[in-house]
Amino acid sequence: MLSYIFKDMGETRFLKNCTFLMAILTLLSSFLLNHVMASVYTVGDQEEWSSQTNYASWAERYNFSQGDVLVFKYVKGQHNVYEVTEDTFRSCDASSGGVLAKYESGEDQVALSEVKRHWFICNIAGHCLGGMRFGIEVKDGNSVTNSTDVAFNPPIEPTPSHNSCTCYYVSERWRVIENFIPLGLLLLLNYYF
Repeated sequence: MLSYIFKDMGETRFLKNCTFLMAILTLLSSFLLNHVMASVYTVGDQEEWSSQTNYASWAERYNFSQGDVLVFKYVKGQHNVYEVTEDTFRSCDASSGGVLAKYESGEDQVALSEVKRHWFICNIAGHCLGGMRFGIEVKDGNSVTNSTDVAFNPPIEPTPSHNSCTCYYVSERWRVIENFIPLGLLLLLNYYF
């Protein structure tokens, strides 16, 4: 009878150990599957990270999930990649802060480790304003996403501050044109009458 009890206890212990090992293997395999299923995206596809690409339409083609990787390929020194806040994205002005990360190698890999909106710009003078910027929304890898909801690239025209050269140049140019409008109307009226 005692041998039967010890034999039964041994089988119970064996079953408990098997259940524990199966639970560990299940967790490990789900963890590995999440990382194996992560996608790697070359930003801009064949055009890479350059000033000739429409990044808003590029980003709209993909559903980005936590764990995915963005690869920015470009000629080092001609471009760079800054991950920025939404305000910095909208203004294209990284000098006032709002820079979360800087990448300048020409072969930058950015892991999308957080479920949130990510904003990227090129901080070389004029490139961001010229279109080298985009925003994406990274979803949880287990959720189903709608492709129209993923990319977030509103058409944004940054407004320069009143102290900037651009604003001064535009307002001076307008002042010159404004001065000629009455003269032009007067000449036009004299010509027809």
